[in-house]
Amino acid sequence: MLRLFSIAISLWLLFPTTSSAQTVQDILQTHAEEVLKPGRRSVGVVLDDLVDSGLPQALPFLEAWRDREIVQRSPDGLFFRAVEDGDEITLFDLDTGETSVGVDDDLTESRPNGGVRRAIGDALVQFQLSDPDIEKRQAAVDAIARSMDASQLAPLMASIEGEPDAGLKEVKSRLAGMLAATFGETPEARIDAISGMAGDLSVDVRAVLNTILASEAGVAADLPSDANIAQVLEVGKDLTAEEAYAQLVAADLAPALITKTDIRTALEANIDGGFAGGVPLANLNTDAGRAQAYDGLAQLELVPPRVTDAEQAAAIEAHTFFMAYDEPDAAITDAASEALAAIQTNVAVSQAVDLGLDALSLASIYFLAAIGLAITFGVMGVINMAHGEFIMMGAYTGFVVQQFVPDYTLSIIIALPLAFAITFGAGVTMERLVIRHLYHRPLETLLATFGISIALQQLAKNIFGTQARPLTSPEWLDGALVFNDVIGISYIRIAIFVMALIFLCLILFVLKRTRLGLEVRAVTQNPGMAASMGINPDRINMLTFGLGSGIAGIAGVAIGLYAKVTSEMGADYIVQSFMTVVVGGVGNVWGTLAGASLIGFLQKGIEWLNPSNTLAAQTYMILFIILFIQFRPKGIVALKGRAAAD
Repeated sequence: MLRLFSIAISLWLLFPTTSSAQTVQDILQTHAEEVLKPGRRSVGVVLDDLVDSGLPQALPFLEAWRDREIVQRSPDGLFFRAVEDGDEITLFDLDTGETSVGVDDDLTESRPNGGVRRAIGDALVQFQLSDPDIEKRQAAVDAIARSMDASQLAPLMASIEGEPDAGLKEVKSRLAGMLAATFGETPEARIDAISGMAGDLSVDVRAVLNTILASEAGVAADLPSDANIAQVLEVGKDLTAEEAYAQLVAADLAPALITKTDIRTALEANIDGGFAGGVPLANLNTDAGRAQAYDGLAQLELVPPRVTDAEQAAAIEAHTFFMAYDEPDAAITDAASEALAAIQTNVAVSQAVDLGLDALSLASIYFLAAIGLAITFGVMGVINMAHGEFIMMGAYTGFVVQQFVPDYTLSIIIALPLAFAITFGAGVTMERLVIRHLYHRPLETLLATFGISIALQQLAKNIFGTQARPLTSPEWLDGALVFNDVIGISYIRIAIFVMALIFLCLILFVLKRTRLGLEVRAVTQNPGMAASMGINPDRINMLTFGLGSGIAGIAGVAIGLYAKVTSEMGADYIVQSFMTVVVGGVGNVWGTLAGASLIGFLQKGIEWLNPSNTLAAQTYMILFIILFIQFRPKGIVALKGRAAAD
């Protein structure tokens, strides 16, 4: 027994086993030739050993090797990372990081080519998937998403369970599913991964499914039994006869067609004594003559014969045309087809919802811009062409406030009531100085307010210049509320929508629950009777015009957060505001809401049908509104009283 123990000790001393103290240098010495002169085929052995070692110093070595910083010292054959600083070369130990001075003549540089560096990059990804730095882990996931290589599936799967970041863990799981759908070891694993992607609407998932469903055109006398057929093509429906015959020619199943150029070349090469193919050269000035001459050459077997229409039709009739999947397993392509069909259905529904949200957002903007005009126009019958400039004044008020109040949230809170006060005062002043003298004279009112709008635009240019001014939204309004890869709406649009709802409720409260609202409704419906009851119509007109102008100012602050703030910004909304009021019903809040909704949804719908031409979309919308007014001239919600009679 003692003798056997002695033999075992001797063998252990002669042949030491691999211990846990293995270093990167040990691995490199085992593959010294491959490290110094790496090749695309041989480098895999080195990379596998480094990855399997799990050594933390393997990661910086791979980075240095990829960046061509690895050298071998000739006297002892050891590898180092070399950094040159002028004429001095510093060598870094690959395991300890200790430095030493290198001599250029003793160093041989390892220079991996592009293919080797890509392989090293793949190995780096496997290390980085579990790196303590989340940015490196994210970079590794991004690298896998770009390459989508089968070798990355196993390390990615292994890194998911230990991933501490919930968001990145979800991304890893999703990416692992896409890799498994493409490179899974068994058909069952691939089908499970494909089924798991059916609810994902992202573009990259659809790209993976489309890759699995990639197909190529084929033709044969009978459908091949070993092919995974995607579709049998019908000539005349799925492809033309010309395309079908060209496919036959490409597959060497039919002779090529003889073109006019081929005929001309053949005739030129076979001219003999003023004839070509037995036809005088003088008769070769027509297609028929050249064809006859070519047929003569074909009879002499000097050129291949022309293919007749009947022969083409017969060749097409004798073959079957089809599309065959590149993926041979029909179960996998069936699963991918079902998943893609479900995704496309969800995408279509999501696109409709997203379009509806955009239309709702646009309708809320039009409502804010038009509600003040609706009140003014409905009560007073005044066509105020300067209404857009009150919107512009409100937006510039917000810009000025932000110059003094750097807190964007606080500045918006201050700007909203201040914009109302300024535009309310401007509206009252305009009504007292101009509008009150032009009642019941619509043409003069239109011209006067149009002139005022031009003057206000020029005044804004003189004060603020012609460049667009920024009205910055608070940080909590940055970004968007994203439901999936298709549905999303910016927080600014949500804020404008909420503001429109608040104003709707506020205006309804004022008109329905306050004395001012009661007087406004009385003057709107019957000004004579209202005056006989002690209501001053002149005062009500003034307050109503100021209220409409003030609301336009608040709308300007909201719109300025979304659109550009310039002296001409009011002109971008005045036409839509008038259309909203006319379509909805003059002087009615609910009518304005209905008109804004109709125009917003109509405009977005037309833009979706014709996205490349916004001018055409505007034209179609105006034409639709003209036709709508022909059938319902008083708008969606008609007003009773004086405005209705007018």
